[in-house]
Amino acid sequence: MPAISFNGVLIIALVAVAVPVVLALAPRLPVPGAVLEVVAGILIGPSVLGWVHLDASIGVLSDLGLGMLLFLAGLEIDLGGLRGPLGRLAGWAFGVSVLLGLACGYVISLAGVPGKPIFLAVVLTSTSAGLLLPLLKDAGLHRARYGQLVMAAGALAEVVPVMMLSLLFSATAGTSAGRLGSLALFLGLLAVIGLALGRVRSLAALDRLLDRLEDRSAQLRVRAALTLALAFAVLANEFGFAAILGAFAAGLLVRTIERADRTPHPQFQIKLEGIGFGFLVPIFFITTGVQFDVRALVSNVTALAEVPVFLAALLVVRAVPALLYTRLIGKRRAGAAGLMQATTLTFVIVATQIGVASGQISQTTGAALLAAGLLSAALFPAVSLRLLSPSARGADQRLRAARQLAVPGAQPIRGGQRGRRVRAPSGARSAGTGGAVPAADGAVPAADGAAVMMSPPANGSPPAQPE
Repeated sequence: MPAISFNGVLIIALVAVAVPVVLALAPRLPVPGAVLEVVAGILIGPSVLGWVHLDASIGVLSDLGLGMLLFLAGLEIDLGGLRGPLGRLAGWAFGVSVLLGLACGYVISLAGVPGKPIFLAVVLTSTSAGLLLPLLKDAGLHRARYGQLVMAAGALAEVVPVMMLSLLFSATAGTSAGRLGSLALFLGLLAVIGLALGRVRSLAALDRLLDRLEDRSAQLRVRAALTLALAFAVLANEFGFAAILGAFAAGLLVRTIERADRTPHPQFQIKLEGIGFGFLVPIFFITTGVQFDVRALVSNVTALAEVPVFLAALLVVRAVPALLYTRLIGKRRAGAAGLMQATTLTFVIVATQIGVASGQISQTTGAALLAAGLLSAALFPAVSLRLLSPSARGADQRLRAARQLAVPGAQPIRGGQRGRRVRAPSGARSAGTGGAVPAADGAVPAADGAAVMMSPPANGSPPAQPE
């Protein structure tokens, strides 16, 4: 048996410790930790310093980290939120994304990029919901209607691409009918297992047993969840699909069972995230950077030119459909939601590995896709947070104040320069507006883009706060 070295694992572990320290010392650095981990992996990998090379120990831990990442992603998704009006709106937007993704995939492929159009479309329709949740939590919006809409859209753009990637490009069945049959059997088996586990989980005796052993060395609830994730990953592999599909489905099932008619254990998900984000997931991200071939990307001018093309395609496919949210949340927040939807990294990493292995894309195109994913995760969330900043919300408050001053039958206010102050009627001055309302871009637009007509409030109440 050949000797296994853990020198590379140690260097990766040290980098995993250093990244959050850097982020803590530079709180204004608007870059997610996953991006820094991939960049750090590039630096210590063969492309730059050459300190770490992929070996058996790193490969196994990286595969476990990938499965844990998809399991935790499934654990974050609230399928119940997809059944309400916000879910329907997110579904319409995702449908538009699919059409735009197919169009962009064919255009990019016809332009000479070595990649199959359907595969490119699947990649371009993805969103990293796991990267969005921390951003929304930090902004205090994860429980608001805006945050629920963004997370519903992100959930759809993670569930569907994972299914399509497994069905179309990682299934071993040769024919389409064979792949569909395998997927139907796999999903049917998962449904049966889920129903059986749900019945067993509803037993009061089991609930008491789990609670009693939860905070002891047994950690039965955590062990059972991780064993289920491993079992589903093995089952997916046996049916000819990528193991990530099984791990993702296990996360969805565990969330559904644990939240069914009961209050979830407060420490359960924290413990799982401690195992995943505390150890395994950073190894996966750093190993991705170690495997990233910077020289092949930089030395190939054509591949380097593909990076802005893919970045622009992400904006077209995922950000443009967010215009459907304008009537509900306003233009500024719809723009921020579009940028968040265009943020993708984890799925791109997984998809490029499968795409290169299955011949759907070339090695250099995979590197260009990964670089575009890194840039989207580094740039788009920072810009979206600027749009959601207090100063931006203050502008929305002024627009709401102007809307409440509308006079029925009055003519809309048009023209003028940015920052021009528009005189309100005398009744509005007596209501405490100071006699003037600042106009944005020469007019006072409503959330849906229509011009606002000035009038005094009906009862002198203060302007409503934005949702």
